[in-house]
Amino acid sequence: MNAVEIEEAISELAAQPFDRAEFPFAFLEAFGRKANTLKQLRAGTTNASDLPGGVLQRNNIHIATCNPGTVDETLKSLRDSPKTGAAKAKFILATDGVDLQAEDLVNGESVACAYSDFPNHFGAFLPLAGITTVKQIRENSFDIRATSKLNKLYVELLKENPDWASAERRPDMNHFMARLIFCFFAEDTDIFKKEGLFTSTVEQFSNRDSSNTHDIIANIFRAMDTPTLHEGRPDDRYRKAANIPGHANAFPYVNGALFSGNLEVPRFSRMARIYLLHIGGLNWKQINPDIFGSMIQAVADDEERGALGMHYTSVPNILKVLNPLFLDDLRQQLKEAGENGRKLLNLRNRMAKIRVFDPACGSGNFLVIAYKQMRQIEAEINKLRGESERDSDIPLTNFRGIELRDFPAEIARLALIIAEFQCDVLYRGQKEALADFLPLDSQNWITCGNALQLDWIDLWGASGSPVKVKSDDLFGTPLEQAEIDFEHEGGETYICGNPPFKGTRKQEQQEKADLELVFSGLTSKWKNVDYVGAWLMKAAMYNEVCHAPFAFVTTNSLCQGQQVPITWKILLDRGFRIRFAHTSFKWSNLATHKAGVTVIVTGVDRAPGGARHIYTGENVREVANINPYLTEHQVTVVPASKKPKWTKVPMEYGVYYSKSAGLMLDGDEKAMMLDDGVPETMIRQFIGSTEFINGKLRYCLWIDDAEVEKAERFPAVKTRIQEVRTDRLETTDAAVNKLAARPHQFRERKGDDARKIFVPIVSSENREFFPAGLADTSVIPTNKAFYIPNGPLWALAVISSRLHLTWIDTICGRLRTDFSYSNTLGWNTFPLPISGFTNQHKDDLSRCAEDILLARETHFPKTIAELYDPEKMPENLRHAHDRNDEVLERIYIGRRFKNDTERLEKLFELYTKMTSAKAA
Repeated sequence: MNAVEIEEAISELAAQPFDRAEFPFAFLEAFGRKANTLKQLRAGTTNASDLPGGVLQRNNIHIATCNPGTVDETLKSLRDSPKTGAAKAKFILATDGVDLQAEDLVNGESVACAYSDFPNHFGAFLPLAGITTVKQIRENSFDIRATSKLNKLYVELLKENPDWASAERRPDMNHFMARLIFCFFAEDTDIFKKEGLFTSTVEQFSNRDSSNTHDIIANIFRAMDTPTLHEGRPDDRYRKAANIPGHANAFPYVNGALFSGNLEVPRFSRMARIYLLHIGGLNWKQINPDIFGSMIQAVADDEERGALGMHYTSVPNILKVLNPLFLDDLRQQLKEAGENGRKLLNLRNRMAKIRVFDPACGSGNFLVIAYKQMRQIEAEINKLRGESERDSDIPLTNFRGIELRDFPAEIARLALIIAEFQCDVLYRGQKEALADFLPLDSQNWITCGNALQLDWIDLWGASGSPVKVKSDDLFGTPLEQAEIDFEHEGGETYICGNPPFKGTRKQEQQEKADLELVFSGLTSKWKNVDYVGAWLMKAAMYNEVCHAPFAFVTTNSLCQGQQVPITWKILLDRGFRIRFAHTSFKWSNLATHKAGVTVIVTGVDRAPGGARHIYTGENVREVANINPYLTEHQVTVVPASKKPKWTKVPMEYGVYYSKSAGLMLDGDEKAMMLDDGVPETMIRQFIGSTEFINGKLRYCLWIDDAEVEKAERFPAVKTRIQEVRTDRLETTDAAVNKLAARPHQFRERKGDDARKIFVPIVSSENREFFPAGLADTSVIPTNKAFYIPNGPLWALAVISSRLHLTWIDTICGRLRTDFSYSNTLGWNTFPLPISGFTNQHKDDLSRCAEDILLARETHFPKTIAELYDPEKMPENLRHAHDRNDEVLERIYIGRRFKNDTERLEKLFELYTKMTSAKAA
């Protein structure tokens, strides 16, 4: 379950009549407990509670319902119960159906509220569903509740108005939702002068059967598009001319193009009207534009709605980009200014000219956070200068974005408008904020379009240049508007954001076309670039006309493997350097037990010198250099090599097996064939990384050309060969069609060497050593592994070493967070000692490899996964690896390395010397 699904279940529970006996089980069900778990609790089998009517699930929660007015005493009984501690309960909860109290026993936080109000506090209980929350989520449960209910309304409206779901009408639907969100916010924050004005008007004047609900809302929207002033004075001539009815006349003129253009409203069903009134009943003062935008955009996206509530860009993660990019510098300037009025004024003037640009802004999270943080700094300046109620000098139009989809783009602008109002209320006061809020500014600063096809220079401008409109403005600003009527005044520009990631294999035709457009003329290898790389390149191009440091969240693959010699080499050759970097961390979401994507942050500019910082978790190091692998070593890029650079021992891919399903067997199928008389020589083990590491067995038919006639005498074999022929003929790939001529074999005929070193492609990040091994002729490696045919044992010792693991971790990259091996980057580029291995070195290393293999054998039948579990690794195996590391590292520097940093430093030093010598 995700957070929105939990909120819906909790809200439904709170709306039902209180059932004292049933409540504990319904509560646990709302947080994802399975039917069988609840059945056992009901039966008392797993219920560890010692209180009457209590329900205690071990390692989870102790719940007790009670008589009216006894919630305090019951919560104390839960806290004092010896069973609570013995069962390691994380929460206690007591309720009488009128009041509810709960306590988080881990961090001491508590909830005390009316029973009907406890859905507003559901975020405090998200750990019960396995969702690791941050404090901000718990404090802003409102955003999740609002998203949940807006989603219900959205789905219900599309059901009632199916034509609005079409591609042509979807923008109208999304625009309508943006207008609703504004109305809900405005009626709870005095913008409409009367609390609840929008919701109460719809409730009072629309029929209960919803037959005229759309007309009532349309009238309200028309009113907000119709002025109430003439030449600065109150005048109702416009409203009379527009025939605005009395029930809508109370609404102010909003403009800002939010309520202009097509004011059609979708028809409401009775249920849709109920949903709308429920949404209006929420307290929209609590809206948090930091998080709300990223959640609400999923409402209007068919693909994202299935994961509603999972997407959450946390403020701490956004600040990993914005703080080192420019906010830290502003705060430092504020600190150094002290109470010096002139310095404070200069800083305020500087901030008024800073431009923040997010070319993949989505619903505006980065822009909203940047704006709010800068307003906070400005407010402190005004306070120190004795000008606390002063209007802000920071224009909202300096926070600009590009977004491909129209609805997130509308939400981005709306989120910024809300953020501006909330900041005005906080720093200037409610009265002053309201006085300046309406009408909205009709200028557009969020562009809807493809950022990789738009010219950022035309769109964003350089210092002192006007900005041109490149696509339809939001909220109805006409396309023929040639220029926006403001100019940059020569301030700083910072580019930031979280662009789409998409690796090369997941890119669609349009994304490939975007990459070609950006990288055309820069490299012929653009097809191998991650999609996010195009945003770095566009930012670099913008820097040709305007100094604009940029920082993006990207997948960690951008600084690993083949991405470095392509994307980063171009940037380095153009004079760009990494100013700061956050090494790999999880960009998590709000779904139960769902791992987030592993990302990095890189901040880039062309400025020479200056401090550079590498952030790893909570730690930060100041360094003289940051290379594209996000270490401080003096190395640029390590390009892939088709052949080993420093040895003649080759490493190859295993056997590619697409369109060959008929040739593969499981254990039972192998046994049946052997029983039917199929020769054992025609069946081999067929394994990749997963099978090798987890001890799983898979087999394949392995038939020489000379054996085909003999093999087809066995009906089961003949049938399988025919299946392969059919599969290969049915595809549109001409190369695969040709392979139908030899359906008894895989695409390649290799890997059946009498002895080979087997190297998995992927290995867990938790393993201290990379678990390569030996295989004989009975094993064929799949293309999910590499192998060294007739490989020498000293090579196995190198591959299994900590030194080699350090290299592949940096150069090859990772699959999510797991080690991901590559022969062209891992083995072929690994720096061997300059003088090479002597025969004695090879003998010593070979003995080390033998010791590792023998140590594994003593623990047969344990799998590689079991043997290399860092918590359970056998001592003799660990000792064998330690000895191997010592022998190898003494060859390099005459002693053991102190740590991985020293290992990498030596390897980069060797690589640089050897490549330079080879080039010379």
